[in-house]
Amino acid sequence: MTNMIKTISPINGEVYVERPLATVNEIDDVLIKAKLAQQAWSAMSVAERAQICTAAVDAFVANKEVIAKELTWQMGRPIRYSQGEVGGYEERARYMIEAAEEALAPLQLEEKAGFTRYIKREALGVVFVVAPWNFPFMTAINAVMPALMAGNAVVLKHSAQTPLCAERMVESFEKAGLPAGVFQYLHLSHADTESIIASDKVDYVAFTGSVAGGEMVEKAAAGTFKGTGLELGGKDPAYVRADANIDQAVETAIDGAFFNSGQSCCGIERIYVQESVYDEFVEKAVALVNGYVLGRSDDESTTLGPVVKASSADFIQGQIDEAIAQGAVAHIDSKAFTMAEKGTPYLAPQVLTNVDHSMRIMQEESFGPVVGIQKVADDEAAITLMNDSEFGLTASVFTTDVEAGIAVGERLETGTFFINRCDYLDPALAWTGVKNSGKGCTLSSLGYDYLTRPKSFHIKLP
Repeated sequence: MTNMIKTISPINGEVYVERPLATVNEIDDVLIKAKLAQQAWSAMSVAERAQICTAAVDAFVANKEVIAKELTWQMGRPIRYSQGEVGGYEERARYMIEAAEEALAPLQLEEKAGFTRYIKREALGVVFVVAPWNFPFMTAINAVMPALMAGNAVVLKHSAQTPLCAERMVESFEKAGLPAGVFQYLHLSHADTESIIASDKVDYVAFTGSVAGGEMVEKAAAGTFKGTGLELGGKDPAYVRADANIDQAVETAIDGAFFNSGQSCCGIERIYVQESVYDEFVEKAVALVNGYVLGRSDDESTTLGPVVKASSADFIQGQIDEAIAQGAVAHIDSKAFTMAEKGTPYLAPQVLTNVDHSMRIMQEESFGPVVGIQKVADDEAAITLMNDSEFGLTASVFTTDVEAGIAVGERLETGTFFINRCDYLDPALAWTGVKNSGKGCTLSSLGYDYLTRPKSFHIKLP
């Protein structure tokens, strides 16, 4: 009997979609097709590739209502927000298309008598993209679009929670007339995923997921000398200075903590507030969280949906319970959120104070609707605590003194630094992390450096 993946919707606990896992022969066929198709694709001009990729984005956006509904049922984001992911996908995809001409242009060197010298950027070959379920389209397009625009072929493996996302992406490129074999998807077991990473038919791996998943990628790729890009999540901090606009800081930081039920790699998971504005911040944050509506994701009135699985809810609640046992103070009455029920993915949001770094809630990735808020005396204390983490994806400072904020940011161990915003990817900026948040870079013109190889031309003129 063929092995199947079954996507259990967090909305009702029922199977929403099921797909057969690819067989060994099907995997080999896809990789061989990709290798062959890539040669002709890379021979096309950047402008020709841009025309097809733009048409693919158009086709994808035209289907946004269907895509949004499927997204909601697969991973549980409230329907009122699901089309926003299509918008984010479009923004990133179009930017990377526009950036390609300049980013991929040969690097011309200064004149040298009797010589012509330049450096070209060549496609790597076949790029294997392993994408997660939490922002399934936006995370995938970060690597897929620049890989294709650079002249690579792409094989996409999506999470078993969101298999339709891979299918919809590939479908839009097929409608746009992308040559067969250039962009394909596979539904895979963990073992087959590892085999592909190790395969000599794959030239680069772009992975978004857990630290454990990143370790698997590095082990599987060891000895192959292929590049790997790893985006592994975070425990992202925000710092509210005494001079901040408190209303704006509360609105932005709390949304950054609870949007998508807290299931964001760059979501705010810990907040440090200068002591003179601490009480005001906490009071307003608690009021805002108490206004959330926890409910079924297909209900337009829902502002906070379920987490992806009941086991995830249990893990997050375990962190909360342990912190409370260690002295943390819970500010949200979970009983007020009537949809919350133990043993289901429906989890009440929580705001914790009297927390410290001895608690898992301030050190271990939660990936759920909970945030710890800690009082600090000054910038120095905040910087020390913000850097006290194994992760370093993003960090935010809320202040009206931009120069002081930048001075804090210069000392933070992070891939992206924000002032007065958070939880957002600007496609013109490099998306990267430090420490256990991973390595490599996607988005911006720099993202193309990781999906191409330099080739130097050193020509002595006759």
